[in-house]
Amino acid sequence: MIKLKNLLGAIRPIEIIGDTDKNILSLESDSRKVGRDSMFVAVRGVTTDGHKYIPVVASAHVGAIVCEEFPASLTQGITYIRVADSADALGRLAAEWYGNPSRKLKLVGVTGTNGKTTTATLLYEMARLEGYKAGLLSTVCNYIDTTAVPATHTTPDPLSLNSLLARMVEAGCDYAFMEVSSHAAAQRRIAGLCFAGGIFSNLTRDHLDYHHTVENYMNAKKSFFDILPAEAFALVNADDKAGAYMLQNTRARKYTYSLRTDADFRGRSVETRLDGTLLMLNGREVEVQFTGRFNAYNLTAVYGAAILTGFNPEEVLVNMSRLVPVAGRFQTFRSPSGVTAIVDYAHTPDALINVLDTIREIVGAAGEITTVVGCGGNRDHGKRPIMAHEAAMRSDHLVLTSDNPRDEEPEEIIRQMKEGLSPTEMRHTICITDRHEAIRAAIMAARPGSVVLVAGKGHEPYQEVAGVRHHFDDREQVAAALAELS
Repeated sequence: MIKLKNLLGAIRPIEIIGDTDKNILSLESDSRKVGRDSMFVAVRGVTTDGHKYIPVVASAHVGAIVCEEFPASLTQGITYIRVADSADALGRLAAEWYGNPSRKLKLVGVTGTNGKTTTATLLYEMARLEGYKAGLLSTVCNYIDTTAVPATHTTPDPLSLNSLLARMVEAGCDYAFMEVSSHAAAQRRIAGLCFAGGIFSNLTRDHLDYHHTVENYMNAKKSFFDILPAEAFALVNADDKAGAYMLQNTRARKYTYSLRTDADFRGRSVETRLDGTLLMLNGREVEVQFTGRFNAYNLTAVYGAAILTGFNPEEVLVNMSRLVPVAGRFQTFRSPSGVTAIVDYAHTPDALINVLDTIREIVGAAGEITTVVGCGGNRDHGKRPIMAHEAAMRSDHLVLTSDNPRDEEPEEIIRQMKEGLSPTEMRHTICITDRHEAIRAAIMAARPGSVVLVAGKGHEPYQEVAGVRHHFDDREQVAAALAELS
């Protein structure tokens, strides 16, 4: 229970109608959850507008309603608060409601097209190796110290987000690391949070179904750096042309990392294998349990951010070798017969290119690569032919299959992927809609010494078909198929 007038100190109301000296029992943005003396924030969402539910929540005897437009008729006893941006107001009110937990933690956010999950998770693991309690907010799973909390979104809604941060504070966490998605930044889910640092990994085509243009997508990510305070750090990839753009308006202390040019934190792969890499970090060699150029970038970012966060540089270097890959990120499986399968979350053209180029670099021109890949339904249609083409160019055999078709027909998604293939590429491509059969067929046909990449879903333990999620785990499918080869 909080006094309404105390909550309102977190936002800048344009107009208030009604009494502010009243108690608020709960803060909600879902009209189905309101009750007597709740505060309801009407947010304009992607699929619905909370403003249309104002008459419904008014009949539930809520204490206050925050909105961008007052309704035509006002209900007596309810306090109406008009704001310029109700999504922004929700974030700030949520932070205030939970006691501004982000101010009691060293909170570091990671944004970019690829590498967010790996970077945030490894920083969480690094903090724990350093002897601290820490929290994690990620695509795979959220953690409050060692307690796992299932993740439903890359970045939760403001109420869930601040609730989780408050639980981290209560558990005695010193640090928290989180993925900041472009959706979350654009929808102001991170409004009201106090960040100690921000990291930018890279920017390639993704989520254009939502942002419509690459420029909008890039600006959504940049908005995260625009809100960083002066005492925070901003660490960006100097090898990505969007890196410098992220820093243009930030007040934070500016740092860079790179594999190709001078930077504050410089990484270089000395030797790469399927099970690890000898990595050079600021002139010091360290053996890590990761492979691929993309992971060299992730680890260089982790190294730099860990130091900027305040960890001892020597201890950070030692602990780099103790970090382990994140579930579903270049996760390797091997059969006694010599077939290697890799499960990876790569679901953008750039991520797929990075993974396949890494595999080719390791196995050489004589090595045989089979790629199993699909594209998600109800998402960016434009990347489908690109994904197929890039996979075909870098694979000896290509299997196009279903990913999460959601509300689309999987056969139609595959047809759109095939549009990116030349007649030559089609000759080493087959289409198997059933993902289970596609994975099994690829592994059964593999020869000793060859590599099968299963891309797109990574850690996800489900497949979403016609709006229903069914249990399906690429890692389980791969392990079962490899067992048949034994």
